Formats: sequence, structure tokens, C-alpha cells
Amino acid sequence: MLDCKGLACPQPVMRTKDLLEKEVPETVQVLVDNQAAGQNVQRFLQSQGYEAEVAAQGGDFVISGRRDPGKAVQAPPPDIYTCSPEDARVLVFVRSDTLGRGDDKLGAGLMKNFLLTLKEMGPSLWRILFLNSGVKLCCEGSESLPALQELVDSGVSILVCGTCLDFYGLLEQKKVGDTTNMLDIVTSLQVAGKVVTV
Repeated sequence: MLDCKGLACPQPVMRTKDLLEKEVPETVQVLVDNQAAGQNVQRFLQSQGYEAEVAAQGGDFVISGRRDPGKAVQAPPPDIYTCSPEDARVLVFVRSDTLGRGDDKLGAGLMKNFLLTLKEMGPSLWRILFLNSGVKLCCEGSESLPALQELVDSGVSILVCGTCLDFYGLLEQKKVGDTTNMLDIVTSLQVAGKVVTV
């Protein structure tokens, strides 16, 4: 069992990645001490062709992965994790639950309208990353949920920082998007054709 307790994001995913690259195991178990890390490791294993599940064990989480012996470990699908610069697909990086500085009520309204209007980008909008207090927009009670769900339904990828959800105590309240880690965030920024930061 790979013990990743006490490691901050994205170390549990990075250690799991190293293990898969070195040993290519048919089965793997990873121990983490928080739910966000459990979801991130599970998602990574699934992207590598493993069936993976998370089980609570006391205050910790065990992620168990199993790969069909005849199935090769694969790279993540290109339409989910990568795009070429000539695609000029747009990544929107949302770092707050308000838009601009000054009055928070005004900023919250501006952010809601911004997210409602993102669909006007059409097929060039590839992915939206939510970080820090921006993760609140993806959670129960957010007025932006209908707009975000519409974007997901149209094929836009939404990634929500698991460390941030955990910090705000919102892991169980997330209603839209995939819980993610810093490795996915950095990779997304690297491969996007254009990044818009708000």
C-alpha cells in the first residue's frame, strides 16, 4: 500500500503516478488522510485505465485500483486533458467567487453575469478551473449552478480544486465539476491555447 497520509496536493497523485510508471501494477492501493486527496487519486487512476474506488477507513481513505491484465496503461484522452495551441481553446481560471474588487455584493452579481455569458464563447471555451473561494460557485446554494451545469452539458470541462473545497468545508456540497488537484491545474494551464484569468 502506498502511504500518502500527510502529503499536500498534488503529492498523493504524483506519488501514485510515479508508482504506475515504475511498476505498472495490476492492482494498487493508496492511503490518504483527506477526502479531496482520495477523489483526486481515484480520478487519476481512472484516467490511467484502472477501475478505482474510495473507501473510508477510520479518519483516512483507501483508494483501491484494479486494471485488466490485458489492458495497457493509457494516457488520458486528449480531448479531456490536452489541446494543441493551434486549437486556441480557451481556459477560464476563476480564483474568487466575486469579480473585481470593491463591493462584494456587486462583485458576486458581476461574477454570476460573467458565468452566464461564458456560453457566448461557443466551442472555443474548453475548460473552467475554480480555485480558492471560486470553488464556492460550484457548490450547493450558488446562484451560478444552472449556468455552470449548462456549460457542462454543452461539453465544457469544469475542474474544482479539491484542496480549496476541503479548506472551505465544501467537499460534500460540490454540485458541478470534477474535483481536481494542482497537477491537473498546472497541466491545464500549460496546454490551453489561451488563458483568461478572473
